[in-house]
Amino acid sequence: MRSLEWDTQKKVLRIIDQRVLPTYLQFLEFKKPTEVTAAIQDMAIRGAPAIGVAAAFGLALAAWNTVAPSKNEFNEKLQKVATEIQRSRPTAVNLKWAIQRMQAVIEKHRGGIPELQQDLEEEAVRIDQENVADCLAISTFGAELINDGDTIIHHCNTGPLAVVEWGTALGMILLAHRQGKHVHVLVDETRPRLQGSRLTAWELQQNGVPFEIICDNAAGYFLKSGKANKVIFGADRVVRNGDLANKVGTYMLALAAYSNQVPVLSAFPSSSVDLSLKNGSQIKIEERGQEEVLDIQLHGERVTPEGARALNPAFDITPHDYINAFITELGVIRPPFEENLEKMIKTYRR
Repeated sequence: MRSLEWDTQKKVLRIIDQRVLPTYLQFLEFKKPTEVTAAIQDMAIRGAPAIGVAAAFGLALAAWNTVAPSKNEFNEKLQKVATEIQRSRPTAVNLKWAIQRMQAVIEKHRGGIPELQQDLEEEAVRIDQENVADCLAISTFGAELINDGDTIIHHCNTGPLAVVEWGTALGMILLAHRQGKHVHVLVDETRPRLQGSRLTAWELQQNGVPFEIICDNAAGYFLKSGKANKVIFGADRVVRNGDLANKVGTYMLALAAYSNQVPVLSAFPSSSVDLSLKNGSQIKIEERGQEEVLDIQLHGERVTPEGARALNPAFDITPHDYINAFITELGVIRPPFEENLEKMIKTYRR
């Protein structure tokens, strides 16, 4: 099942509303770029690669919905929309990457408005198709690193919902299962929005992969006791030295795995790499609303005291020292990451 679909005839973007899973499988349809921006901000669609694809279609919608007396004014309006979409979530670099690809089409285009509208739609479709191909390649390379009998701790959600099809870190687990390998997944809840217990568990269940949900802070127990032998997660932004931003909780998980000599693997498309930043301290971390942390219900009653405040960073930074390998669509990358990431990008962005 795809996380999003583009209707070429109706010029409509259709997505799975990830906020209501697993209770409801509900679809939303967007005809305006502002609706796409809101969906990204509200996490109706989430996952760095999926956000990038959705952003590209958001700008395609802007093109089909924009009226202007001249090509210059048309382009200016599109650039304003591009800026607004790009601001919707600041940490994942795929959003910026996809928008920049769409902007390049606008800047280089020499034809009329109807031709530009069509070309922007076609570029968004290409970004979508490339995402699917890249995630299949990631899953294929990654499945080779999973052994029969592995018990894997997985953090957040990196399956088809987080991309378009296949997935990244979860994609490699799903493919290993399809290959007949006996794998077992310990699913981190991934507080505060529970992407693990809501989304990853649902995707594993849909595919018949054995799993159990664990509290985020139980991961250390399973690693220390030898009940888990791999840790796998995705990445929203990977910088030059190999430090990465991923869903908050990733750093503590990687640190515990490193302390117990358990391999840590991170899977992502090369569009998640940002060589403009030297290390993780330069990554802007998104701060989300405190209600995500405070509005916890038990027996229908709120458990946090009235007037309490919360801090809610959506991501944290995992140092490259704690990671054994990256899995990308171009293959497996091992340390030294600073040297090998740059080689990969030069190959990919030639």
